[in-house]
Amino acid sequence: MKKTIQILSLLCFICTLNAHSQTQQEKGTRTKKSINFGWKFHLGDPDGALYTEKLDDSKWESVNVPHSLELTSMDLNGNQDDKYQKTFMRNVGWYRRDITVTADTSKKVFLEFEGVHQVTNVWVNGKHVGEYAVGGYTPFHFDISKYVTYGGKNQVTVKADNRKSDIIPPDPGPMDYIKFGGLYRDVYLVETNPTHVTFNWESDISGQNITTPTVDPINLNGTVNIKTGVRNETTQTQKTTVVNRLVDKNGLVVLKLSQTKEIGAGNEVQFNEIGSIEDNFHLWSTDNPYLYRVNTTVFENGKLVDETECKMGFRKIEMNNVQGVLLNGKPIKLIGVNRHQHYGFIGDAMPNSLHYKDALQIKKLGMNVIRTAHYPHDNAFIEACDELGILIYEEAPTWMSIGSNEWFDNYEKAARTMVRNHRNHPSVFIWGAGINHRGYVPRAHNIMKQEDPTRFTASQSSRWTGWQNSGLTDIFAQMIYGDYYWSGDEPILAMEGHSGPKAVNDFMSSPMKIGHIAWTAHAYYTFHPNPDKRDKSRSGMMTVFRYPRPGLFWYQSELTKVPFTRLETDWKEGTQEVIVYSNADQVELVLNGKVIATQSPTIKDDYKNLKHAPFHFRIENFEKGTLTANGLVEGQKMSSDTKMTPEAPDHIILELDSDGRKLTADGSDIIVGYAKVVDKNGTILQDVDMNISFSVKGNATIVGDQTAAQSNPMFTTHGVAPVLIQAGTAVGKIEVTAFAKGLKSGKTSILSTKLDDNAFEIKTIHDLEQVKVDLGGNDQLVQFDWTPWNGNDNNAGIKIFSEMGGFTAKIEAIGKVENTRWLGEINVIGKYGFACGDGVLGATKEGLLLELTGLKKGKYQLKTVHHAPRTNTDSMDPNQEKAATYKIYQIPYAKKISISTTDKNGTTVKENIVVTEGSDMQNKSFGNSTQYFESDGINPVKIIFKDPKGAAVWLNNFELSQWY
Repeated sequence: MKKTIQILSLLCFICTLNAHSQTQQEKGTRTKKSINFGWKFHLGDPDGALYTEKLDDSKWESVNVPHSLELTSMDLNGNQDDKYQKTFMRNVGWYRRDITVTADTSKKVFLEFEGVHQVTNVWVNGKHVGEYAVGGYTPFHFDISKYVTYGGKNQVTVKADNRKSDIIPPDPGPMDYIKFGGLYRDVYLVETNPTHVTFNWESDISGQNITTPTVDPINLNGTVNIKTGVRNETTQTQKTTVVNRLVDKNGLVVLKLSQTKEIGAGNEVQFNEIGSIEDNFHLWSTDNPYLYRVNTTVFENGKLVDETECKMGFRKIEMNNVQGVLLNGKPIKLIGVNRHQHYGFIGDAMPNSLHYKDALQIKKLGMNVIRTAHYPHDNAFIEACDELGILIYEEAPTWMSIGSNEWFDNYEKAARTMVRNHRNHPSVFIWGAGINHRGYVPRAHNIMKQEDPTRFTASQSSRWTGWQNSGLTDIFAQMIYGDYYWSGDEPILAMEGHSGPKAVNDFMSSPMKIGHIAWTAHAYYTFHPNPDKRDKSRSGMMTVFRYPRPGLFWYQSELTKVPFTRLETDWKEGTQEVIVYSNADQVELVLNGKVIATQSPTIKDDYKNLKHAPFHFRIENFEKGTLTANGLVEGQKMSSDTKMTPEAPDHIILELDSDGRKLTADGSDIIVGYAKVVDKNGTILQDVDMNISFSVKGNATIVGDQTAAQSNPMFTTHGVAPVLIQAGTAVGKIEVTAFAKGLKSGKTSILSTKLDDNAFEIKTIHDLEQVKVDLGGNDQLVQFDWTPWNGNDNNAGIKIFSEMGGFTAKIEAIGKVENTRWLGEINVIGKYGFACGDGVLGATKEGLLLELTGLKKGKYQLKTVHHAPRTNTDSMDPNQEKAATYKIYQIPYAKKISISTTDKNGTTVKENIVVTEGSDMQNKSFGNSTQYFESDGINPVKIIFKDPKGAAVWLNNFELSQWY
């Protein structure tokens, strides 16, 4: 039996490059600016010289990115290609625009492309810069420094060549999906200093590569290893320092790493830094996708020269034959969908907002995994999954065909770029290591393991051919569209399959059936035969415009915890069965105010492994009117849904899907609207087949209006017609109207928001100096990263600190200094037990004073620990005899204390701070408190720990840090 125990521990980073320092914009480092707006476009003339600097492009079409070579009607513009797609979109697009670059001639200037279909050539000021001929689904960049005129305008020409190629996957075909064309993903102008962090995809040492040797979900800690590639493009060797700061959601630096190396002229060097986090540690999970930030700064001979910003998350994924997949130590069943990036009319050219909306829709259904069929997806989509908590199975561009050696070379380049680009995202956990439907490919598996040994690979198998197991890969990923072969001695993942409760039920039967990824989330364009001649989109639990189809909402009832009931069946003449989806214990049907049935979820083999099977109600006698389904939990209504018998078409309800997003006035952002044909009661008439027309007022347009895309008017599907509204460049109110003959019109509006063309902005980072002080007698044991403060019994303690600009601290029992007791090392079990098993005791009724003198003006945080230690010694303890002589235990101590803090703002008091006691604090927290105060830079700050009843007061350690 094949061993299937696997562990993936990752600290995952989502890296972007920025131009801001820790607390304010730092001029002269790095800038990254979106240049999506203001392109000129010409279709055709593949052999033309349309790149010359003085070319008159005034009559070219004005477009913005993302952009497709052509808009696409639902029937693919009437094209009759087969799955080899020999003619559709097989054209060339020319894009031209001017850019202005810095006047600083020492700067490096780059053009960064997230994706262009499929061979890209770039000219700057009429001079050829380079060609990228790997494919259309991976990012690339060009160094244009020697081609630009610094301080002035520069003409950029991009030739996007989407003609068929036998050596660029997924060509030459066949493919069951359309390969669209154009400059369809974001484009950036990047400027850096000569010494800079490189792009991830440049080489195996470039960019940032972050792993975690350990992630401990039980004790909540983790170790992070950050490798950063830096290139020196000056003419001299440079002493270079890389500083990485890990920043929490509050902007606080929780880990700071630094390394210095010399980089020879023209060389790239990889910096390798490692550190760990033990306090306030947060895991990334599908339920709580906590993201840290990493701020990376590069210094050249002490001067800041580059800066990057990343988001990241800690998570640990394991797999075994007993529990299946575990995320952070907890079993997780992977339930989700495959996703194509196709969208109605615009093909692949989706703005980032629509990528986010796709992820949000899927997340709201309760799903936790997505397979990016059949190619690397947009950075915006992967980032959305990081933020929302969705796991990703990603694969290089393929479908079924395998080409020549040159084809495989391009496949390998695309696969390596995919991994390097997305290797640091917490959402990505599987690389598809094969050719889709063909099973695992050794070369693909080896590529991905070489690039990223920390993640799983999957076999990409199909049930009708090849070896029916995982082969070289980690996971047997199989297509499930009926009977399938499975040996049962290793886990199996349905990477494709039918959707709905019956399909999912099968994969709930065993932990070794680790998940089911249905085909597909949305309809997608294809040249598969389709009986509907006007619509060549295929499959999908939602339409190609993301409108839900029947059956979709069962997932929400099965996978979410919020009370939910969905009356799936229309209540109309002839209805013999009503289906309800609900996560309630029971559902009651109420017809015209009268309960007609109450029952539990339907029991049958197809549903036996589900938590919330559908409810099937037999209807004996139909009666026109209002039908309500109430979800009952312990007899109480927790959720409900209502439908009325459909009547004649009356009016249109128009809705813009603005849930979870804004519409940005950038000339390319798009929001989808749905025009619903309803009766006088507002019931959607799903059987209506008619055309709906649209109009818009304000700075916006209707995508495909008056073009071959035939988007306006648009036909209804399930009683709904979609419309895509594209924002202009002016902020303001946009009004949309939907109308049709014989119906009252529907209207709605939205306010567009301002564009920020700075690609990324670094938020404020609080890099605050801190000192951790362990108090105790001269024989106390001190741990790493703690400053010891040793004192003698019957004496006050005074210590001078160099941290935070220097200050002096004093500790003494108030009123009688000789009642200050200092305890040496006592063995206390627990986190930081070494710092809590000793301390100082103030044995006067006035309490214990901590006085801080010489603090710089500003705000501070003080964390203090209050615990009465008890010995945990045994015969192996070298301090056993000494501990037996301690009398300090006999002094009565306070079980609760007050803490008064006197600073520039006066005196504040905290009451009832619990003091813990004991030798075993393994699973308990030591008594503690946190105070905030402000120093005026002149007067001392005084903190008094006191028992109102006069008992002695313990102070074991404290942490003092600057605050904000």
